[in-house]
Amino acid sequence: MSDVTRAKHGRPVHHWRRDVIELAALFTAVAVADAVANLIGHGPDGPAVLLVSAAVLVATAGFHTWWARRHGHAPPTGDTGARPRSKGRAGQSDTGPSHQSGRSGRSDQPQDAAPTVPGQSELWRMRTTVKDEPGSLAALCTALAGLRVDILSLQTHPLAEGTVDEFLLRAPGDLTAAEITRAVSVAGGAGTWIERADAHDLVDAPTRVLGLATRTALDAAELPLALRQLLGRCTIRSLPAAPAGGGRGPEPVPMEGALEDTVMRLRAPEGGVITVERPYLPFTPTEFARARALVELDARLGLRVPRSQDVLTLPEGNDITVRRADTGDLQAAKEMHERCSARTLGMRYHGPVGDADRYLNHLLSPRFGRTLSVQTASGRIVGLGHLLWDGDETEVALLVEDAWQRRGIGSELLRRLVAMAVEAGCESVYAVTQSSNTGMVAAMRGLGLPLDYQVEEGTLVITARLDAPLIEPESAVGVRTEAP
Repeated sequence: MSDVTRAKHGRPVHHWRRDVIELAALFTAVAVADAVANLIGHGPDGPAVLLVSAAVLVATAGFHTWWARRHGHAPPTGDTGARPRSKGRAGQSDTGPSHQSGRSGRSDQPQDAAPTVPGQSELWRMRTTVKDEPGSLAALCTALAGLRVDILSLQTHPLAEGTVDEFLLRAPGDLTAAEITRAVSVAGGAGTWIERADAHDLVDAPTRVLGLATRTALDAAELPLALRQLLGRCTIRSLPAAPAGGGRGPEPVPMEGALEDTVMRLRAPEGGVITVERPYLPFTPTEFARARALVELDARLGLRVPRSQDVLTLPEGNDITVRRADTGDLQAAKEMHERCSARTLGMRYHGPVGDADRYLNHLLSPRFGRTLSVQTASGRIVGLGHLLWDGDETEVALLVEDAWQRRGIGSELLRRLVAMAVEAGCESVYAVTQSSNTGMVAAMRGLGLPLDYQVEEGTLVITARLDAPLIEPESAVGVRTEAP
């Protein structure tokens, strides 16, 4: 065993019992040596005995050294060859602040994953700052090669002083993030940040940017998601120029936007402000230029949503149409509000029902999320479902006209909204309702997903974790997709 063990925080801790034993052994050795010296010094063969003793000691030391070198590096019994690692969420998380309601946020500190099987490789995303001088990048690559790390891709972000190099690495499975970071630091890298990567990161940067631009061009609701995939885990908030609830809007930003270390502010296409925050890593001018170009593309294309629609046959035989809705459906949505009872509107908006109409323009805008509408054969809207981007989190909300409740429409809308959230890469969705709203509670439970329940400010918040497959509903059958 080692003479020193490590405490919880890494400080060495000595065992006092072992120290006492070592001191006793030392005193005993001194006493024995003194007795032997007196005995030999007064004998006739004293010098010869001393020379023989010295030779025996030298031979013993040499044998011990040879034996230690031969067997000292053998692994102890039960060693699997895997290195211990701290278990946690890699890179994480989208590290933006958690929602104001108090639901837990995600950690974005670089961490190592669970132990891997020896011989396997792991993908890492790493970013470090080096001096802008000849040989700096070569020294970094040499250090990584010394650890048998393969560089799959490299992007450079020039700064006023130095250069930020972003790597995609394939490393041996038993190599930890700390070991890679230490080698990079010795080679001259500073401010190094590293996280686990996956197969999606193998796509080269130009291809990935073109794909995100295509998604944004097809659907205005994709802009926040495209920005998040472009910039990594970050918090994105869209602030309208005139808040639906009244009050002052956000401070205006210049036409070219503003970059402040870990926060960028861009002028939203409709006149508001898009705030992107990434506390764990400053944005580079290159990233700022890419984000601004994506927002400018969205502004030039204007509001747009896919126009496909599904026709569903309810159990009683009525046909309904489910499609994406936008601000062009504002008047039809207001008319549905007028047909809803005060109790239904109160369940949905948790406040004065007279204020419900002024929120519709915000809710229907694809800039802030996605909306599904349910229409009858005559074209009248009888249900709305909203998937709203809320910083790091995603909210789902439903409103079904009284006469069309208890027919499975709410469950069908919720299932489709959650499927959209899964496709968008969301980790969870939450619904804010009341405990008396048994229809919404039943619809959330019908998803078959892990649910968390919280009571916040007198309301019930149900959070569904999207780590399990959705259960197909039985309330709507005969689905067919039609062109509008």
